[in-house]
Amino acid sequence: MKVSTRLTRTVLTAGLSAAMLFAGAATISGAALAADYPAKPVELIVPYAAGGGTDLVARAFADAAKKQLPQSMGVVNKTGGGGAVGLTEIMAARPDGYKIGMGTVEITLLPHMGVARFTVEDFTPIARLNAEPSAITVKADAPWKTVEEFLEHAKANPGKVRIGNSGTGAIWHLAAEALEEKTGTTFNHVPFDGANPAVTSLLGGHIEAVSVSPAEVSSQLAAGQLRMLAVMAEQRSKTFPDVPTLKEKGIDLSVATWRGIVVPKKTPAAVVDTLRTASKAAAEDQAFRDQLAKMNLTWAYADGPEFAQVMQKDNAFFKDLMTKLGMAK
Repeated sequence: MKVSTRLTRTVLTAGLSAAMLFAGAATISGAALAADYPAKPVELIVPYAAGGGTDLVARAFADAAKKQLPQSMGVVNKTGGGGAVGLTEIMAARPDGYKIGMGTVEITLLPHMGVARFTVEDFTPIARLNAEPSAITVKADAPWKTVEEFLEHAKANPGKVRIGNSGTGAIWHLAAEALEEKTGTTFNHVPFDGANPAVTSLLGGHIEAVSVSPAEVSSQLAAGQLRMLAVMAEQRSKTFPDVPTLKEKGIDLSVATWRGIVVPKKTPAAVVDTLRTASKAAAEDQAFRDQLAKMNLTWAYADGPEFAQVMQKDNAFFKDLMTKLGMAK
């Protein structure tokens, strides 16, 4: 019995010592990683096509981040699946901080449709950078001058009004589906690999409307090519103050996106802290804020913990909404 007890104590002591050594090594490794990170260029994955709002925010951020990190940050567009392809690549990346992503609200949408391998829990939020509402926009020479006229036409022609979005299951698709449910209309939903291709199709007369954000049609609005009928927000846009909200028209509907930096969930805390610090400085850089304003994009910075709360809240909200719309699986 004495030998057995002595042996047990020896094994426990050895095990404890090994655990302490492992923990110490992990701490040293994490500290060393933070000290060296980034030692090579960082890849920023954008899950949508070039030219859309998410891409514009990403490129403006990458420029601002150059001042905060010793290595460059390159933007890579990975499109498909309403954002699922790019977001999946971010989730599955080696968690070392060298492949990070521009996360969008689709992180809280696509999993509920059964079209994505990831969930909100698979990402560690670094910083929210931007937030934008959906808007209904048509060609400038379209016969509808108001959103009421547009909806009346859609009701009279069920399934014939083609409304473009940034991909099946993406936020702008959900926005149009929600408008459909709220107003008793039936649209023909046309998916694209991002907002920019949808807007290009609208300009070409291949669809009748888009449900993308105001920023994603701002240059075409300024050029007199498009007309915005309404925004899905609580208040009118400061950039487009003459455009009414749906709520003003008696339609209680607000749908918006957010965009921000995320990394795979197992990314070391030391790397996460480095990215949070750099992202905060980049987001608060006046040049970055001016660039967003120039593109009519809304600055909406939130640090990691606050961003995480937004993601969890939206995950619950959209799960409920998509269940009501019959889109959840």
